[in-house]
Amino acid sequence: MQSNIIGIRFTKIGKIYHFDSSAVPDIKVGEHAIVETSRGKHLGEVLQRFEKSPPPPKGGWKKVLSLATPRELLLNQTWHAKETEAMINCREAASNLKLPNVKIVKAEFNYDGSRLSFLYSSEGDEKVNLNNLRNSMEKIYSDQKIEMRQIGPRDVAKILGGLGACGLEQRCCSKFLTDFSPISIKMAKAQGISLAPAEITGMCGRLRCCLIFEYEAYAKARKTLPKRKKRVITPKGEGRVVDLMPLTETVVVQLDDEVRGARHQFHRDEIEPWDEREALRRKAEEPCGKDCDCGNKNEKQETQA
Repeated sequence: MQSNIIGIRFTKIGKIYHFDSSAVPDIKVGEHAIVETSRGKHLGEVLQRFEKSPPPPKGGWKKVLSLATPRELLLNQTWHAKETEAMINCREAASNLKLPNVKIVKAEFNYDGSRLSFLYSSEGDEKVNLNNLRNSMEKIYSDQKIEMRQIGPRDVAKILGGLGACGLEQRCCSKFLTDFSPISIKMAKAQGISLAPAEITGMCGRLRCCLIFEYEAYAKARKTLPKRKKRVITPKGEGRVVDLMPLTETVVVQLDDEVRGARHQFHRDEIEPWDEREALRRKAEEPCGKDCDCGNKNEKQETQA
């Protein structure tokens, strides 16, 4: 029996949320539905159905109320068309109230226009009092419930879009990223990327989201390669590792013989750790213990000869 849990998205490149569709069991992927959320009723597109119900969240699943009718879909488009005007009005009010550290990024109506959310960002860690701004908006939009919602710099970049720091015509966050993963400087180091701010910082002022794309591949490959400055034995002689190429599973070695020269690149299967070879050599040269009968065997062989 198929699960009644479905995945719904409210924006084109947005996070998928799960709802209980027991009230509308025949709902299909691609259809639109009216659902109950913590911020009131919203309209979203069904993107997935689960064969088996995932673990329920704390407090249980939110409900799918009904399929969206053609009238509700048209109503949704009508209110979306008014969002730019609402954003401009809010920006003007913020300017009049002298709120220089507050940037109104977007205005969002829900499908029937009963709720209006203003998404904003602010500089610094201090909490900004927006009661006066909310009151100003309530006078203009008296029929809507007004909400002021603060968002982070990554979300701001996602909404604004534009060129990526790498030169792509559209930023990754605006093109396909539905959620933001934690990014650390360790990921840049593992990939051998320059730590200069211009190289690892995105347009949002945070570490670039793309640092995580190939990090796992680099981390996995590095486990099979010797570390930098490690001595190794190669087909061309002994040397020291000076650089790693994780994706091609090769290392760059500075050979001890300067006459032959400089640096050479070897696949990991072509090299051998110098310390392991040295340990085996020393073990082979160690004298036998007093319990060893190697000497007696040699004497017997000479006597028999």
